Amino acid sequence: MKFRKMSVLTLSLLTVAAFMHSCKGNGNQQEASAPELAVMTIGEEDTQLDTGYPTTLRGENDVEIRPQISGFLTKVHVEEGQRVSRGQVLFTIDQVSLQATVDAAKAAVEVAQANVNTAQTNANNNKILFDKNIISAPAYQTSLDALNAAKAQLNQANANLVSARKNLSYSVVTAPEAGIVGSIDFREGSLVSPSTLLTVLSNSSDMRANFSLNEKDLLNMTDNGKRTLQEAISQMPEVSLVLANGELYDQKGKIISISGVIDSKTGSASATAIFPNPSGMLRSGNTGQVLIPSLRSNSILIPQNATYEIQDMKFCYVVGDSNKVHSRPIQIAEENDGKNYIVISGLNTGEVIVTEGVGISVKDNMVIKPKK
Repeated sequence: MKFRKMSVLTLSLLTVAAFMHSCKGNGNQQEASAPELAVMTIGEEDTQLDTGYPTTLRGENDVEIRPQISGFLTKVHVEEGQRVSRGQVLFTIDQVSLQATVDAAKAAVEVAQANVNTAQTNANNNKILFDKNIISAPAYQTSLDALNAAKAQLNQANANLVSARKNLSYSVVTAPEAGIVGSIDFREGSLVSPSTLLTVLSNSSDMRANFSLNEKDLLNMTDNGKRTLQEAISQMPEVSLVLANGELYDQKGKIISISGVIDSKTGSASATAIFPNPSGMLRSGNTGQVLIPSLRSNSILIPQNATYEIQDMKFCYVVGDSNKVHSRPIQIAEENDGKNYIVISGLNTGEVIVTEGVGISVKDNMVIKPKK
């Protein structure tokens, strides 16, 4: 009987030891199979986020080039995209008929001048005769009237000559200012008129970036109406420009105007920023994004890939005891640069969150191997 009791006790001890070894083995196996994921420790810092607004660029002054007379183009002196200086010749319109009109006007002036000379001589002679009472006053007045009529005809002839020369000068279309030549749809031999758009000359020394701001943007800028738009504009920092290829333009810009009227159809107000264009790289029609910086002090900044979304709510995974992760809802600021979020609530300084595999492989209550 005593031997039997010893056997039962020994069996019980062996069973407990085996169970503990099994549990320890499972724990080691679970820890060994835990994925290694990147994490970050939450801290506070002064943060700047850039909010992007789609924009289309225009030259500071885009001038439509139209002829002031009708005629056939005989010469196109420039090419599309060419940089031209003020006064440079762009187009020439057929000058043959215009030059003939100038020549005819010159001849008419010479005839009118001859008539004035003749009338002047007659008036002078009649003055002598009138003073000697050889002719009557009416006869003398007639000669004066003839002289005045001849002078009027001379004035008319001179006016016609000026007009003819002006029309001839219009046959040479020059650049009213320096800029970049736009598209040219009419070439030599085309019949053009004052309604014809020959090209658009873009003064691109500075470029205007036009974009839209919504009602919330305006309220934030004016601190809910506590300051005027002009005050807000004067205190705004410099803005940046992202080009269509995703590259950041190397010149900073400045917002110069914001419309005080919100479009009832779009719910937005138009705004304009000016960017220097010393190299001429920017052209009218270019697209991109205007980046407006927003500064926050002592804020929590986390990467967007550390979050996932369910029904318009943002969540992240916080690493807890034994490296087990737990899902937690967070609130973020409206500022958004496409890469990071500013966390308003839900996270505390010193906590650790997962930044890899969120929304893909990470699950609630999963055990991980933190990788910094």
